[in-house]
Amino acid sequence: MTSFRELRAQRLSDEKGTLYPQADFAVALCYPSPYHVGMSSLGFQTIYRRLNALPGIAAERAFLPDDLDAARKQREMLCTYESNRPVADFPIVAFSLAYELELAGLVHCLDLAGIPALASERDGQDRRWPLIVVGGPLTFSNPVPAGPMADVIVMGEAEDAVATLLQLYRESTDKTKLLADLHRLPGFYVPSLRGENPPPVLASDKSNLPAFSQIITPHTELSNMFLIEAARGCSRSCTYCVMRRSTNGGMRKVEPDQILPKIPDHARRVGLVGAAVTDHPRLPVILRALIDSGRQVGVSSLRADRLTDELVGLLAAGGYRTLTTASDGTSQAMRDKIQRGTSEENLRNAARLAKAHGMSALKVYMMLGVPGETMADVEELIRFALELAVIAPRLIVTVAPFVAKRNTPLDRSPFEDIAILDAKLARLRAGLRGRVKLMGESPKWAWIEYRLAQGGFAEGLAAMGAARAGGSFGAWKTSLTDPATGAASGSAIE
Repeated sequence: MTSFRELRAQRLSDEKGTLYPQADFAVALCYPSPYHVGMSSLGFQTIYRRLNALPGIAAERAFLPDDLDAARKQREMLCTYESNRPVADFPIVAFSLAYELELAGLVHCLDLAGIPALASERDGQDRRWPLIVVGGPLTFSNPVPAGPMADVIVMGEAEDAVATLLQLYRESTDKTKLLADLHRLPGFYVPSLRGENPPPVLASDKSNLPAFSQIITPHTELSNMFLIEAARGCSRSCTYCVMRRSTNGGMRKVEPDQILPKIPDHARRVGLVGAAVTDHPRLPVILRALIDSGRQVGVSSLRADRLTDELVGLLAAGGYRTLTTASDGTSQAMRDKIQRGTSEENLRNAARLAKAHGMSALKVYMMLGVPGETMADVEELIRFALELAVIAPRLIVTVAPFVAKRNTPLDRSPFEDIAILDAKLARLRAGLRGRVKLMGESPKWAWIEYRLAQGGFAEGLAAMGAARAGGSFGAWKTSLTDPATGAASGSAIE
């Protein structure tokens, strides 16, 4: 096993943009997944830079170990990258949660740090234990399961809130009063005082846009790519999506003259990030400027109805080899039901453009098990995918079970029975075999995500139990079992 000290030295030597501020007050900024995932998070990097820009404040990073079992066997404490300081020594430990299953990583990080995982075990007016703060994308949907572990949760866009939090912390010597003061402010969720009813999310001042990478590193999901927002929020009304147009004022576009000057000279690969980047009216202008400067480009959230010959040509010139978009519904009826705004002709056009511009493949993301979906919708997907495969250079279909999220019109929708999802996946495999590459997420793990997405404190405690029991599906199933009935609720699990 490579030790943390060796990994840390290697990764730090490969980073560009690492901050080492000298300050009398430091915050540990933790990501509850391994380094290569955490350093791909634009929000995590933005808060890292934001904290280090505050007077008298330093922020250092920590991550869930790459090999958790080995770290436990070696009795490695969770330490930061910048100074190799134990996380438990920091007065504030802040976690960024992107999705539900990272709750297990939150528990693992606290355990490795030697910090009691439950806020109730850290109660008291003294500051023996760090203040545990949670934020991140998960707060837009349902952060309540993190409540048993968190002292305070910052809801939504935290660029402005972090300064308020730190000021109040440094002015207070009484944790009880600190939490009471935070409880009275917008956007601060103190689970011990609000129970399972979080306040609305915060919207950051537009002057904070765009968010952009602080550190570029080859050791990420997006190797050596500099990320920057082209827009925040979305102009669409998809009924399953947390970031739909009604969230935080909809889509806030960033102009080219706000984006291009922030890209450092050493950034040779640039990713434009946002929930609906292809809805940006000046996207071709931004892409052309980047490509003319000799850079490769990436764009998140390519909408099939926005793909044009000009746009796909620019993507190809910027290094794209696989054109990736989403259909989400298995049939046109399902797409219309969830207000996706994508038609079969949009997808055919995407396939034609991918081929015309020399790309190697078209990848289409799909949801399975949307409320009201039947096997007839699956048959329609098979029919259309086979048609699309004739047009595209190569077709890849990636299927994920539908998981209802809080704060969406489809909130509280049931999770489809796992046996039915398995039958639909089997039919897709049989119908597409040899013609289309089919990739799929496990219905069992999607069921766990669903339970956490719709859950409360009890599900957070279940996540802690499952994490400590080894994190297998069986451990999760046992931990999420309703003790009153002795059976797993929400779906049939065999």
